Amino acid sequence: MATLLHLDSSVFPAGASTSRAVTETFRKAWEDQHPDGTVVYRDLHADPVPHISADAHTAGFADPATHTPEQAAAFAEREKLIVELEQADAILIGAPMYNFSIPSTLKAWLDNVVLIGRTAMNEDSKTNGTPVTVVASRGGSYAPGTPREPLEYVQNYLTAVLSETLGLEVDFIVPELTMAPHNPAMSELIPLSEASRAKALDDAAIKAKSLAERLAA
Repeated sequence: MATLLHLDSSVFPAGASTSRAVTETFRKAWEDQHPDGTVVYRDLHADPVPHISADAHTAGFADPATHTPEQAAAFAEREKLIVELEQADAILIGAPMYNFSIPSTLKAWLDNVVLIGRTAMNEDSKTNGTPVTVVASRGGSYAPGTPREPLEYVQNYLTAVLSETLGLEVDFIVPELTMAPHNPAMSELIPLSEASRAKALDDAAIKAKSLAERLAA
């Protein structure tokens, strides 16, 4: 059975986070299709991974036999994350927009799993072609044609890292205007916010079922 690697990075708990609500819907639909499958879950906010250190970075380019004790310890933590990525048949990432970019906890995970010559820039990488669904929620709208389109760095950045660097097959679900119910200045946008959230939840269930069926075929 297939293995799903599920990452959440919202600072808000379930019930207060749109990205968590959408990833939960995706995961439930996935589990309904794969009751005997495996889900590897990481809450990067509640249990953050170490930010990349000099020892962890340099160890990735050195023969393990030459590692210092500090390099060996640092790379062991990095290795766990890389193996989880390599063993996943599909990946689900909750990536809310904070200050026009992704949470620092998600960036730390990416810095650990991107290893040139292994997961990155490698035609034989085990990650090549692995499907990844990214729930890129945001408080406003950065869609094409909107005033803030030039400030959309989440999808652009994650496409560059996940697709171009790691060779993953990337698909986005984008619930937007999530701040409308909480910001009086955006009250007129509440219907659009609700519609965007509903669509994201529907898309999550549909995409999870379709992907599960595809991997089972």
